[in-house]
Amino acid sequence: MHCTCVRHTDLPHTTQLFADVLYHPDRTAGFYHYPIRDLEAYRAAAAEIRFSDTERATLVTALRVQNPAGPSLERLAQPGTVAVVTGQQVGLFSGPAYTIYKALHAAKLAEWLTANGIPAVPVFWLATEDHDFAEVNHVWVFDGEHHPHKLEMRRTAGSQPVGHVTLVAPPLRELRTALHGLPFGEEVADAVEDAYRAGSTMGKAFGELVRALLTRHDILQVDPLLPEFRRLAAPALRRAVEAGPELNARVLERNRELVGAGYHTQVHVEEQTSLVFLLEGDKRLGLRRHGDEYGLNGRRFTAAELMDRAADLSPNALLRPVVQDFMIPTVAYIGGPAEVAYLAQSEPIYRSLLGRMPVAVPRSGFTILDERSAKRMERYGLALLDFFHGEDSLRDRIAAKLVPPALSGRLRDTMAVVDGAVERLKGDLLAFDPTLAKALERSAQKVRHQFAKIDSKVGREAMRRDERGRHDAASLYGLIFPERHLQERLYSFLAFLAKHGPDLTDHIYESIELDCPDHRLMVV
Repeated sequence: MHCTCVRHTDLPHTTQLFADVLYHPDRTAGFYHYPIRDLEAYRAAAAEIRFSDTERATLVTALRVQNPAGPSLERLAQPGTVAVVTGQQVGLFSGPAYTIYKALHAAKLAEWLTANGIPAVPVFWLATEDHDFAEVNHVWVFDGEHHPHKLEMRRTAGSQPVGHVTLVAPPLRELRTALHGLPFGEEVADAVEDAYRAGSTMGKAFGELVRALLTRHDILQVDPLLPEFRRLAAPALRRAVEAGPELNARVLERNRELVGAGYHTQVHVEEQTSLVFLLEGDKRLGLRRHGDEYGLNGRRFTAAELMDRAADLSPNALLRPVVQDFMIPTVAYIGGPAEVAYLAQSEPIYRSLLGRMPVAVPRSGFTILDERSAKRMERYGLALLDFFHGEDSLRDRIAAKLVPPALSGRLRDTMAVVDGAVERLKGDLLAFDPTLAKALERSAQKVRHQFAKIDSKVGREAMRRDERGRHDAASLYGLIFPERHLQERLYSFLAFLAKHGPDLTDHIYESIELDCPDHRLMVV
């Protein structure tokens, strides 16, 4: 097993904000409480946490509802212990692979902080309150030939929080069929069936599966829909409603600052935006703020009325991390590009409601290859970046390697002869009539274009004749950039476990480098 680093600026769709957080933190320092992610920042963030013995005992009691007894719970019960938090929507069959990378990064950072005198435990926030079922009702895996397969649980959930959605015919059989050709496919499918039992919910099944996959790391889980956590969150939500107009104004100002600095705003905010939803009748209902009142489908609530119903409120994307860190002694949050952008917008809310903010840590990311695929890339002279221009472009690059060397050389030599002749003639024409020299250059460009077309046609013909080349192109693209996505953003981690076995989790954990901001290309 070995890893190489790839800068995020070489990956598709990396935002300027995320790139600067990673590589130029001085440029984004004004948007984060601790822009530099070093030991001193973690020590300072830990020193700011004020968590009473009563608050700690209440939190641990709430955690015991869904977490088995273990070292992490015991450590968190001790005064001074802090948390490294991450989280994700409760997607079908554990969601995209980066969900697991986040959790392992949190466990690795907590271990490192503890070794450096800051006792810490990893915590995973199950985003069960979200109500966009279409985002979590499907998952992608690959088969033995790296063909992508989309698996979906079809049902209408409306505005119900996804964590409470009851499992209805989850595609377990389809999963087993897709993974059948992989060495550990049956074992992985069995583990999923154990978690996704009839009558369970999306939140409960997700939590059980992630815990089963990461048992060795003893990562505590928080389900914010549990009554125990609703009660813990209520004071922070009450304060957010009370300070609603002020918080909106501060977020709008922060948005202007971000745009003025050349960055984007992840969450759209208007004067009427409410930072809270109302949980009512098993639905998560959107509110609109009108001064000190909130509207919902013709109904009106005063701020005081909502404050009285604080335990029935749910935070939006900007308020959620603040509520989370109100309940938990969070020293660091592990997040992806979108979450790091959320925190830049949320920082004024942190200052107003909490008076502190954790260190924002971009998560580790991986592209995982088997040795055979790595050798194929080497055979065709491919790098990771070659996959980001589409499958047709990849096939053309592979095809060029399949052209007989003599023919390829003759094409290059012929074009070189043409270029040389054109340059000599252009010199003579410049002396005779410069306008004719320009006409010659236009004609030469057309000739080069035609030669490029011939070269491409030769490559395609070579690919047509080479069955292995066609197979390799499809297999590599399906593994590395499926459906034009980074594999970690599309495929479930389950597919990689089915291919490489349970030791893969330990390999990833060992490969996480806390001081390396780059994406990692890992060959197993």
